[in-house]
Amino acid sequence: MLSAMDDRQARQRARNRALLAVLLGLVALFYVMALVKMGVF
Repeated sequence: MLSAMDDRQARQRARNRALLAVLLGLVALFYVMALVKMGVF
């Protein structure tokens, strides 16, 4: 029973990290798009 709970927590942590990576990627994309629109690049 304990290992099943640990497995579930590990999957949840992996999903949270993946979601964080996606959100950070979107933030970076919007940041670069804003810089391009302002003519920095």
